[in-house]
Amino acid sequence: MRIGQPAAAETAAVYEADRALVERVAAAVQAAGEYLAGRFSEVVHLDGRDEVVAEIHANDEASLAILRPELARLRPGAGWVEDELEGGPLPDGEWWVTDPVEGNVNHVHGMTDWGVTATLVRDNVPVLTAVHLPLSGETYTAVRSGGAWRDGAPLRPSAKRRLDGAYVGTGQASPEETAEDFARIGASVRAMLNEALVIRVSVPATLQLVHVAAGRMDVFWQFSRVRSGLLAGALLVAEAGGVVTDTRGRPWTPGSPDFLAAAPALHAAAVETLSTIN
Repeated sequence: MRIGQPAAAETAAVYEADRALVERVAAAVQAAGEYLAGRFSEVVHLDGRDEVVAEIHANDEASLAILRPELARLRPGAGWVEDELEGGPLPDGEWWVTDPVEGNVNHVHGMTDWGVTATLVRDNVPVLTAVHLPLSGETYTAVRSGGAWRDGAPLRPSAKRRLDGAYVGTGQASPEETAEDFARIGASVRAMLNEALVIRVSVPATLQLVHVAAGRMDVFWQFSRVRSGLLAGALLVAEAGGVVTDTRGRPWTPGSPDFLAAAPALHAAAVETLSTIN
């Protein structure tokens, strides 16, 4: 299953333009990522929430100073989503959805699970994305109907067929989740602990979705509409050949209340387990 199959009227020229554009988007996220790598340290001196938030904002501003002008130059008519924690559908047209430091809380705590993402969304369908992980040097790209790639090598999802052998994952979308969100996360973890081999609960979503696209993890779900943490990974998984829906198996859009990405043979079992969570 793929996200947003192009309409019949969409021309080959549009597709070729997107293919060319994604390489330039990759260069932009790489440039921002390399700057952020210079700000990264495994030695951490943080006294509390205020310092954590200040460091997160400083990282965002540093990355956006590189990322935003370049993406605006590449697609000057595209809109820009100001709040990376926004959710729900976008207005028609083209929009850049970015996370200037995906996994920023990890960066400021001296952990390695972070990167930079940029996704071009056209009429609420992600059409191209680039994700750069500076500390590993990897860049992941995808173009709608054009496949998903890691540094030029095609991505393929897991071939596992039984959930009892699956490595699955979830996490919270933001620090401001509601009590209802926490209850659903906890119930879903409990349900999956009874079905899957092992479960990973971590942030950010994109890095877990990269693992699903590459076949290293088998299932990821999240109870959230936060677009910036889902769009890049959703396109990577779908273009790698995985299945992307909501937790009840319905087509996923930015307006969906929750999210599920899975290896093809495990999707039905994941839906069966997660669809019981209210």
